[in-house]
Amino acid sequence: MAKIKMKKKSTSTDMTAMCDVAFLLLTFFILTATAKVPEVLPVDTPASTVQTKLPETDLATITIGGKNKVFFDLKGREIRKRTLELMSDKYGVKFSDTDKDKFALMESFGVPIQNLKQILDMKSADRSKAIQPGIPKDSLDNQLKEWIYNARIANIEVNDKELKIAIKGDAKEEYPAIKKVMDILQDQKINSFNLVTGLRAKDK
Repeated sequence: MAKIKMKKKSTSTDMTAMCDVAFLLLTFFILTATAKVPEVLPVDTPASTVQTKLPETDLATITIGGKNKVFFDLKGREIRKRTLELMSDKYGVKFSDTDKDKFALMESFGVPIQNLKQILDMKSADRSKAIQPGIPKDSLDNQLKEWIYNARIANIEVNDKELKIAIKGDAKEEYPAIKKVMDILQDQKINSFNLVTGLRAKDK
């Protein structure tokens, strides 16, 4: 008896639902992603196998690079505002409420406080391109010491906690520049601080 041959029909899959899901996921990731803000003073940190994370709050970061330049950054908008108010009183430099709001949102900076208003008046996109000479830290005008001191006071006033310090130094920076910052910390009895490093694979 002869076999009956069935005609093969071409199959097709409706991809409409898959396209919808793909676009929904793409939209979700775009809306929830956080853009990486370019560093004002990019540094190449030394490598380390330590994986301890820096705290998300109550932290001040001192960045050293660009041939002995020092930049300063603080976590927390209210702490930044209060620190700026204390520095304003110390140096007699007046800042408006708008200046304080801008400073609260700004990333790290590296200018004398007398020139800080010029940086605040710039658009956020232009600040990262602006040439900043670094915060003075010599014996005649040690503004870095005052920033650290007043940031510690502000952190206690706002959060009732001690401020933690992190040093982020360029791997190519000379040791005396790093030691100078450490000496400023030790003068304020700060003997415990974090060193920011890049992650290196452990040797097998």
